[in-house]
Amino acid sequence: MSRGPRRGMGGHGPMRGMAPGEKPKDLKGTLKKLLGYMKAYKIQLFFVLIFAIGGTIFNIVGPKILGKATTEIFNGLVSKVSGGDGMNFTKIGKILLFTLGLYVVSALFSFVQGFIMTGISQKMTYRLRKEISQKINRMPMNYFDTKTHGEVLSRVTNDIDTLGQSLNQSATQMITSVTTLIGVLVMMLSISPLMTVVALLILPVSVGLISIIMKRSQKYFRGQQEYLGHVNGQVEEVYGGHNIVKAFNKEKDVITEFNEMNNKLYESAWKSQFISGMMMPIMQFVGNLGYVAVAILGGYLTIKNAIEVGDIQSFIQYVRNFTQPIQQIAQVANMLQSTAAASERVFEFLEEEEEDQTVPNPVSVEGLQGNVEFDHVHFGYNPEKIIINDFSAKVKEGQKIAIVGPTGAGKTTMIKLLMRFYDVNSGAILIDGHDVKDFNRSELRQMFGMVLQDTWLFHGSIKDNIRYGKLDATDEEVIEAAKAARVHRFVQTLPGGYDMELNEEASNVSQGQKQLLTIARAILADPKILILDEATSSVDTRTEIQIQKAMDTLMKGRTSFVIAHRLSTIRDADMILVMKDGDIVEMGNHDELIEKNGFYAELYNSQFEKTTASISA
Repeated sequence: MSRGPRRGMGGHGPMRGMAPGEKPKDLKGTLKKLLGYMKAYKIQLFFVLIFAIGGTIFNIVGPKILGKATTEIFNGLVSKVSGGDGMNFTKIGKILLFTLGLYVVSALFSFVQGFIMTGISQKMTYRLRKEISQKINRMPMNYFDTKTHGEVLSRVTNDIDTLGQSLNQSATQMITSVTTLIGVLVMMLSISPLMTVVALLILPVSVGLISIIMKRSQKYFRGQQEYLGHVNGQVEEVYGGHNIVKAFNKEKDVITEFNEMNNKLYESAWKSQFISGMMMPIMQFVGNLGYVAVAILGGYLTIKNAIEVGDIQSFIQYVRNFTQPIQQIAQVANMLQSTAAASERVFEFLEEEEEDQTVPNPVSVEGLQGNVEFDHVHFGYNPEKIIINDFSAKVKEGQKIAIVGPTGAGKTTMIKLLMRFYDVNSGAILIDGHDVKDFNRSELRQMFGMVLQDTWLFHGSIKDNIRYGKLDATDEEVIEAAKAARVHRFVQTLPGGYDMELNEEASNVSQGQKQLLTIARAILADPKILILDEATSSVDTRTEIQIQKAMDTLMKGRTSFVIAHRLSTIRDADMILVMKDGDIVEMGNHDELIEKNGFYAELYNSQFEKTTASISA
């Protein structure tokens, strides 16, 4: 029961699914593309810049003005002791009110820039999600055949979430941090260049200590993320197969395996959190040493009348504010790498090769009858490995064509070619004499209805699931389709009837009932050509008979391609194509093929023998 780490399972929050400090392959190129997207919001970004700088400047000026109030209080106390007028409360009040006004304006500016930047980041993520959603419909099937669902979903969820949230935080944080750093440095120099030099000497010590701690903690953070993925993966897997675990009495083994991984996660998490937790106390200690040096030097300069008493207080506040933006810039730089890495994955997806959706002067599907011809078709998913060799067949409208053969013979591949999920390597597939490549893909697929072994029903009402075949169908048309599919009486027995909500996996109806609902959907769509891919292979015999009757209703008057493993279900087919290793080795109706006593007869007799043996047993 070994398991690998599952991407996207570990961690929470905006960076989930990505390793800490994950770096893009092409940082410069990705940031250039990202900036290209942001050009659409250049006016809003200009105002973000103005409000962010304005809010930061008002915030920076505050401590120096408060220093004036401190000086005024100090001078008042000295005056009082010396027998003078004492403190000028009116002047102190004006200074404090002015400072309060500055802070209020600063807060308003920060609120406005935050509001605008949030709008920009959300509009960008909305646009990217929309583009990915549209892109998915233009992607060739071979992309999805070679990628896991999770890998594709992570672009739409994790990567775009990471991009949106980190962009919102990092853009404004970078502006305010740089402005704060420059502004604070200017204010410190305006108070005392000598004190500024002393304060800056502490900086290299802080940076050195931070880099040492980060290097030590980084490997433990990676380990924490990896083992978190292991733990989450194991929990998900065990939860999904809980009945199997119980059936094989593997509870103890599962708990032992979980404990092993949980202990590793504990060790790496403890070390990473402890080492990173040391950063703040060490920084505070170094910072306090700096405050002591500044206080002593400030006292000396005050005695020499080089600065005022309030300037010491202002300077200490500026020293405190000076180290903070440096840490923020380091964090933003790391965040930008994650932003760029997420952006790169999104842009890679958006730049994937697309299949042609339209053609010049397309053939109209109006008036077509459903005659199909396979003309010397050759195809391989890999051009170097052809799996369908010189496949030819003519199918007349309204005929029922069965395609049979062992697993891997190329049966489902033929259907994929018919619907242009893939294009043939050579030869042609014709519908009423027109090459399928001469149709617009979406219009071509309007001619087809599909009922597959793996039923697909979405979270919604039964009515909406049937109506998926024809979105503008009336309730009466939906009910007529359900009656034709022999599922109407069953639906009436459900709480809510046609309005009953199916859950996410439609587990509140049986497999056979699901299949009948998909047949009702296909009946409502009223296609010219039907594709039935092993539609009865996963149900019991009684339900199979019911489904078979519904499918007979569905196939009446339509060209039908039926892929079936149970050969007893296709004995009435007008033509049976027997496939083996990508070739049609036999062709004819059931009686003709049985008389030939070839490969089909061998397949049929082997199934008949198995059925007889199971009944005897």
